[in-house]
Amino acid sequence: MADTTTIRIDRATHEELKRLARERRTTVMHTVARAVRMLRQEHTGHDLAQPLNDAEADWLDADLR
Repeated sequence: MADTTTIRIDRATHEELKRLARERRTTVMHTVARAVRMLRQEHTGHDLAQPLNDAEADWLDADLR
């Protein structure tokens, strides 16, 4: 088994996690890990969707000059 710890969440969130895990036929621990990964990906996607700043644009265009 993986090294684990305890986190505190409200009962409604715990019930939702159990429901999601049951629907996906997986564990609550795996469901939380997947949710964390998806949040990280969402954050990365948000960062990548932002316009380039001048320094980034200059760096990308450097070999064109």
